[in-house]
Amino acid sequence: MDLGIIGQAAGLFAVTNIDDILVLALFFAQGAGHKGSTRNIATGQCLGFAAILGVAVAAAFGATFLPESAIPYLGLLPLILGLKAAWQAWQNHRDGGDEESAAKEGGPKILEVAAVTFANGGDNIGVYVPVFATAGVGGMSVYAVVFLILLAVWIFAGKFFATRPVIAKALARWGHILLPVVLIGIGLLILIEGGAFGL
Repeated sequence: MDLGIIGQAAGLFAVTNIDDILVLALFFAQGAGHKGSTRNIATGQCLGFAAILGVAVAAAFGATFLPESAIPYLGLLPLILGLKAAWQAWQNHRDGGDEESAAKEGGPKILEVAAVTFANGGDNIGVYVPVFATAGVGGMSVYAVVFLILLAVWIFAGKFFATRPVIAKALARWGHILLPVVLIGIGLLILIEGGAFGL
């Protein structure tokens, strides 16, 4: 196996997914104390990233399941989820029971995490397609294996950051505000950078 292509794959994954660590840490903070939340977050992250890989591989072979003009509109997914999280945080605050109400909500759902992962990685598809197309089947397989290994590392890193005492304390205090802000920001960024709705 060519070490050069492994290094390129690792570098490409890191550069295109660096923002995911923050989102994962926020999800892990939101799920703290909820049974099964780690499994839900990891499963959702894997499903979302598998969808990104699937679309990129298919596009590299010439199939277009997702027209390029549709990619900017993926920003609607994190935007809607961010607005929903903001509404829940406002309701919890208004009811005067941030922690108690949030505890009843449960941790992040698999499909929510998958949707945010896929939408946030929509621009990754545009980067991966030409790389995959020129790498050939063998090279593409190496990229896919390296990406999946690093995906596990990313999930552990998100959990690690969310459980460090100083970070965990900050996320416990501000996470209910940060998560909606980050999701709304990601959604708007995807919409604006992609020129959705003529933005």
